[in-house]
Amino acid sequence: MTHAPQATALYERHEAYIPRVAAIHDLCGYGKCSLGVAIPVLSAAGCDVCPVPTGLFSSHTAFPGWYMHDTTDILSDYLAAWQGIGVELDAVYSGFLGAPEQVDIIKQVWDTYPDALRVVDPVMADHGKVYPTYTTELVAAMGTLADGADILTPNLTEAAIILGREWEGADVDGETVRSIMGALRERGAKNVVLKGIEHGDGLIHNYVWGDSVDFTETTNAKLPYMLHGTGDVFASTLLAAVMAGRDLACATAFAADFTADAMVVSAKQPDFEARGVSFEPLLGKVTALLG
Repeated sequence: MTHAPQATALYERHEAYIPRVAAIHDLCGYGKCSLGVAIPVLSAAGCDVCPVPTGLFSSHTAFPGWYMHDTTDILSDYLAAWQGIGVELDAVYSGFLGAPEQVDIIKQVWDTYPDALRVVDPVMADHGKVYPTYTTELVAAMGTLADGADILTPNLTEAAIILGREWEGADVDGETVRSIMGALRERGAKNVVLKGIEHGDGLIHNYVWGDSVDFTETTNAKLPYMLHGTGDVFASTLLAAVMAGRDLACATAFAADFTADAMVVSAKQPDFEARGVSFEPLLGKVTALLG
């Protein structure tokens, strides 16, 4: 890993204070992802996690016969009730969304809590394919969240969609990486973490660049299998490190290492390729960020 020579923490942690994070994601009954990852990971980092469920799933969509319930109609009243009791937020962390109207709801939350850190994981596609629940309208709306995000964490497919570019595959050169990240910053993202890049060297590369950090790269060995939910683990552990007071370069390195370690743990479980990332035995590493 190469550390940036200059990096500024995006959140100043005060030892006795427990920061409050709104996690705007779907809730999945089986197959660990979304809120099933965000709640335990951020809680392990000493955060008060306030879930905002964008949809209810029986399982993640890699399983056949999954059921989804769209929660769009309840979210305005749900969040208005928070205002009624004076809920305050230190960060707003959004991921998988169920309808384009939910993008407007996130922007309303941003307006309601203007001092909260805005973290956007634009969960909508991977390996050149859009997820099956995403309509053309939702994809277009999701891209608008790049404008104003304090931290944007796309993979290459999602970055290409946001920028209206063709997906060139996971193996791209450094010049292309800089071009993509620069364009996302011009789009309005203050800091960009571009994840899951391959350069044909047997490594997975993650890059971070933005207002708070110089261009930085982290690397981990590429494992011979893929798991559903690794993006959620990465983004959640990255935010956990940020809320523990780490700068974005350190947080990206922590998230990459944690995700890789969790994938190794996962491979020891039965049916591991379907059930998701087994991160639970490693949560002590997240808590140790507070030490």
